[in-house]
Amino acid sequence: MANKTIVFTGGGSAGHVTPNIAIINEIRDLDMNIHYIGSKKGIEKELIQKIKIPYYPISSGKLRRYFDWENIKDIFRVISGCFEARKILKKLKPDLVFSKGGFVSVPVIVAASSLKIPVFIHESDITPGLANKISQRFATKIFTSFEEAKNHFPQQKTMVIGSPIRKEILIGDALRGKKLLGFSKNLPILTIMGGSLGARKINEAVRASLDTLTNQFQIVHLCGKNNVEESLASIQGYRQFEYVHEELADILAATDFVITRGGSNAIFEFLALKIPMLIIPLGLDQSRGDQLLNAQSFEAKGFAMTLKEEQLTKETLVKKVYELQRKRNDIIQQMDNQNQQQRNALQVLVKEIMQ
Repeated sequence: MANKTIVFTGGGSAGHVTPNIAIINEIRDLDMNIHYIGSKKGIEKELIQKIKIPYYPISSGKLRRYFDWENIKDIFRVISGCFEARKILKKLKPDLVFSKGGFVSVPVIVAASSLKIPVFIHESDITPGLANKISQRFATKIFTSFEEAKNHFPQQKTMVIGSPIRKEILIGDALRGKKLLGFSKNLPILTIMGGSLGARKINEAVRASLDTLTNQFQIVHLCGKNNVEESLASIQGYRQFEYVHEELADILAATDFVITRGGSNAIFEFLALKIPMLIIPLGLDQSRGDQLLNAQSFEAKGFAMTLKEEQLTKETLVKKVYELQRKRNDIIQQMDNQNQQQRNALQVLVKEIMQ
């Protein structure tokens, strides 16, 4: 008989799920009864079922900050999701609900609060997403990745801990990674990751720069679903994938530089791995601006360089990558100092959950 039952929630993008998986992998051997509530069609369903955790889908609406007729339908979806989540929680009787945000988490948190179940929230970004803004009043404890984020939450129940890093990402093998990629030259490896859905503008700029970049780098391009360009498959020193799962740790172990979006979980993982990064954050036309703030914070601390998407061309991309290469040692030194201070977000969360 398991000692405690915990329900995880969060979804909409891989960034709302991978930290939950990091925690689940830490506690699943500690006599815990673990369940997950997510949306019916989100990426979380595939990722959680892959690690064989019982998954309960509920109705969820997208929370928008602007007027859209869909908002009216989504209000009913959220209300429906609250009733569905309440029914699941009454059956599971968890000791705790842990949320990583995303719009699916709101009905789960509201339902948990109505049943007097303690709720923990982790906020990855400098400013809270709309889901966590709504959910904070129902939370028992709130954890943040960034020091700056603490100002957006009630001080007495908020704790700055950093980002919970998946342990498996830290134990990749560089030789295995190079073998998988078929890379044998001594040229440094540049990995491009545009997030779980890819990034069209980054993909285009990278491919336009291949002639120049492949002289100096071997390139791994994680380009997102349906974005592999077959006509480029024969280019020496250039490998493209839609998405990688188990092989990611080995690829990152072999990686010398990375081009990435400004999603908090990804950039904290690159920080932990001490990979100098060029961050190309989503702009205000595509997001609430959280990635811009994350990128500014990392650049100010000396962990990264940034390039705004509206300034992204093949020329600016190549220029920034070469500059990143020149600054490599200084960036790694800054990352080293930070990693010594902030290694324990995962341990803190496990300890808090167990208590």
